[in-house]
Amino acid sequence: MVALLILVIVLLVVIIPNIRIVPQAHAYVVERLGAYKETWPVGLHVKVPLIDRVAKNVNLKEQVIDFPPQPVITKDNVTMQIDTVVYYQITDPRLYCYGVENPIMAIENLTATTLRNVIGDLELDETLTSRETINTKMRASLDVATDPWGIKINRVELKNIIPPAAIKDAMEKQMKAERERREAILIAEGEKKSTILIAEGKKQSAILDAEAEKQAAILRAEAKKEATVREAEGQAEAILKVQQANADGLKMLKEAQADDKVLQIKSLEAFGQAANGQATKIIIPSDIAGVAGLATTITELVKGDK
Repeated sequence: MVALLILVIVLLVVIIPNIRIVPQAHAYVVERLGAYKETWPVGLHVKVPLIDRVAKNVNLKEQVIDFPPQPVITKDNVTMQIDTVVYYQITDPRLYCYGVENPIMAIENLTATTLRNVIGDLELDETLTSRETINTKMRASLDVATDPWGIKINRVELKNIIPPAAIKDAMEKQMKAERERREAILIAEGEKKSTILIAEGKKQSAILDAEAEKQAAILRAEAKKEATVREAEGQAEAILKVQQANADGLKMLKEAQADDKVLQIKSLEAFGQAANGQATKIIIPSDIAGVAGLATTITELVKGDK
């Protein structure tokens, strides 16, 4: 019984340290007698004591490496500092473990050389405005180079582009001049629009003034015409009233059977009324009897009309 208990204890002491649990997003590379045996996925595993060993615990999550700024030279011989950020993920733990001695250092050096090659084909202005193009070229080149190492490059980003101080000062002056040019253009456009609006306003005002003067002239002409018509109507009505009064007077003379003396008096009254008119001279017949005869003739005419 004691021997069995000792055997159980020895087995537990030997087996328990060789039980391994692989956590999520990890993989264990196992070697047997120094040679690659297998890759343990997530779960519970037991290795053979003294024969098997876990060579490497590989993290399968996407990881980020921020490399320090690297000096690069553009196509137009401008030296600048550029630092990059690389997002990578291990896809094959075996190749990652045995493909390269130091994967992180290998990725850093490969990133620096690839960056120099890409930037060397671009001028300064293209480098500053073509970040997306540079990122795409670098990712494609690094992904191909790291594939034998069991590493996949998901993304490459240019974090900072630091040009020389003189170039930076010249760029700031250029941007300032461009802003001043845009400001001058905006001011000129504003003044132009203001001048146009003022001219349009004067034009509309002149048109309205001319239209108002036209309407006033039309109204004055219509008023003058109406006054002339009324004046003519008044004169016609006055003439009609005078004629009517004369006719009434002759009728009354007829009805009264006036004699020649009365007719002579009426004739003299008619001459008196004529003297009150606009005539400057009045010729009176020397023979007033002629006037009476004229009045008699008028009386006979009136009788004939009746």
